[in-house]
Amino acid sequence: MDIDSYHIREMKQISLSLFNKNYFGVYHGSISTKVDTNSFIINKKIAMFNELDEASIVRLDCYKRDYRWKSASIDVEIHKHIYENVTSAKSVCFSMPPYATAYGLKHSKVSPQDYFGQQALGEVMVYDPKSFHDWYERAPYEISRFFQKSDAHLLLIKGYGLYAYDRNLTEMAKKISILENSCRLLVLSASL
Repeated sequence: MDIDSYHIREMKQISLSLFNKNYFGVYHGSISTKVDTNSFIINKKIAMFNELDEASIVRLDCYKRDYRWKSASIDVEIHKHIYENVTSAKSVCFSMPPYATAYGLKHSKVSPQDYFGQQALGEVMVYDPKSFHDWYERAPYEISRFFQKSDAHLLLIKGYGLYAYDRNLTEMAKKISILENSCRLLVLSASL
């Protein structure tokens, strides 16, 4: 089995798990992983996250643009900038976990009150992009700059969703899940 086959299989498993938890929409979200120093694989624009396969993933070179870049996720520039600027980033994901995204609309940070959230995450900042009209032009720079200046692996963006990175897909998915559970508990406990 070549390295891409291993990464594709792992992306497929993580993607399906995140989709089943409602963290990805049918065509909404992105997931990638580095396969060597200069290249990564990422879902295509047409990817369905519950059925990710080799045909819905594209391999890209960070320094050489070709026709494949046009088929990649609309988030490809953000992933590329994170890989170029955060040396410990080996996997990147954009998702919209419902409780975390909703919690971010009303709060400037997430302070988990549950054991796993406190132990694994600590506080998670909510980033306010201020304006959405030029967000996709600014996002690659602002998100990668945040991760460069912080030791955080999660960035919850108000009204947009969650960017995460880690050294592997499993650890990244675990952090996303812990944050979503912490936010779910905070939202549910607020109505008690």
